[in-house]
Amino acid sequence: MAAATATSSTLSKPSSLPFNHTHVFPKTPSILPTLPRSAVKPLFLVSSKNPLSDVLTFPTAAASACDDDKPREECGVVGIYGDPEASRLCYLALHALQHRGQEGAGIVTVHNNVLQSVTGVGLVSDVFNESKLDQLPGSLAIGHVRYSTAGQSMLKNVQPFVAGYRFGSVGVAHNGNLVNYGTLRSNLEDSGSIFNTTSDTEVVLHLIATSKHRPFILRIVDACEKLKGAYSIVFVTEDKLVAVRDPFGFRPLVMGRRSNGAVVFASETCALDLIEATYEREVFPGEVVVVDKNGVQSLCLMSHPQPKQCIFEHIYFALPNSVVFGRSVYESRRRFGEILASESPVDCDVVIAVPDSGVVAALGYAAKAGVPFQQGLIRSHYVGRTFIEPSQKIRDFGVKLKLSPVRAVLEGKRVVVVDDSIVRGTTSSKIVRLLKEAGAKEVHMRIASPPIIGSCYYGVDTPSSEELISNRMSVEEIRDFIGSDSLAFLPFDSLKKLLGSESPNFCYACFSGNYPVEPTELKVKRVGDFMDDGLNGSLESIGGGWVQANRNQIKD
Repeated sequence: MAAATATSSTLSKPSSLPFNHTHVFPKTPSILPTLPRSAVKPLFLVSSKNPLSDVLTFPTAAASACDDDKPREECGVVGIYGDPEASRLCYLALHALQHRGQEGAGIVTVHNNVLQSVTGVGLVSDVFNESKLDQLPGSLAIGHVRYSTAGQSMLKNVQPFVAGYRFGSVGVAHNGNLVNYGTLRSNLEDSGSIFNTTSDTEVVLHLIATSKHRPFILRIVDACEKLKGAYSIVFVTEDKLVAVRDPFGFRPLVMGRRSNGAVVFASETCALDLIEATYEREVFPGEVVVVDKNGVQSLCLMSHPQPKQCIFEHIYFALPNSVVFGRSVYESRRRFGEILASESPVDCDVVIAVPDSGVVAALGYAAKAGVPFQQGLIRSHYVGRTFIEPSQKIRDFGVKLKLSPVRAVLEGKRVVVVDDSIVRGTTSSKIVRLLKEAGAKEVHMRIASPPIIGSCYYGVDTPSSEELISNRMSVEEIRDFIGSDSLAFLPFDSLKKLLGSESPNFCYACFSGNYPVEPTELKVKRVGDFMDDGLNGSLESIGGGWVQANRNQIKD
């Protein structure tokens, strides 16, 4: 791999929040939730069936249409305060965040002191219609989209969760993963708590309910101080919207405001754009933001270590039109491609991308290399999660169903194909074969990220380290495995140079194996069971539940 050369970043520097910062913003001049004190029961209404045994499984004859081994973002969250159409705006914002989770969606609103919930399995458009949104009046709402880590989905695990406790009711939507979930759950169960889901998010509700503090905000702070790992959370009560981000700031969470003064929180700025909310700032690591009739209050009450923001948000997860961690995702990916062209050049006739996530990096590569960019692979956006395969086996059927090569672009050409990452390597090998079968003379793979050698434990679905091809093979061995004529990754040092002075503020655990919060607890799954909101680790047992497991250490 070519040696890294110095690069200068033109990306904007994210804002910073002083430690222990407290500020009260001007009172929100918007339509506030109407919350008459007389309406105290019921505490919440749930329109969705949520039995513990309600499991939706895919047909046994069906297989994954994507055949995709990409990492998967676990969740996306939205919170809205002070708009009479909060549920509809939340619905639209969840559409904008659909890429962060496609297997379940839900919205909770507040009306007359009652929390109302609609959740369901599937895309946002599958779960909600006009009738469902009519069941969600009120000017205060939170929403959630989720991605599960197995081939089945439990409706009971679809967020937001709603629960009642002795001082009222609370709804919660969470993006992230708690690495001490097992210990917390065990301690709570020993104290008499009864869990209804397998999600680590439910732990947060129990911690709030069992806190010895009376004010709700202090209950949240007390609960969050016990959490280890990644969490960007929005809470809703009868009269408040609260946003919280973990002290490391692993997952993104932004704040905006609509023209009528309504306050909006979302996982990405693309959600703000769709509902015409102006981006104001990030929720800072370790910050608790409270929105109620008195305005917006910002409290930084938790410890504030060196931020460790997930670099994969810029590589793959976030939409290119989003600003994440104060940086344009589009500009980041374009620069990744430019660096690849400078440090790993190759004689070629055309540059193509693996759509959609590789497109911007491919544009940067082509511009820097002075080679035409063309659409050599067409992605079908109408393939569901499952398909029925014909009885006569078709090789690489899943990839062919999703990606179609353009022979006119490829035939007889030396092709550079840019992708965002290689995880297991199986999809990459099928793409290379697909391009060569379509007539490509040479296929040169360029990967707009460093090699992935470690699993993520902070809210991203990745395979165990043993399954990661870059943890088992050299670059040349991977090239031989996928069948490309050459292969190059974005150098790790070059990535950090691009980030400049902000480089220490990012988490690179998947590239280095150095974890800011050591994952001492691993989730393991019983064969055929659902494994929720966590990441595959080394399966030291198939007995189910949580175990204390020694994780294989990855060397730098």
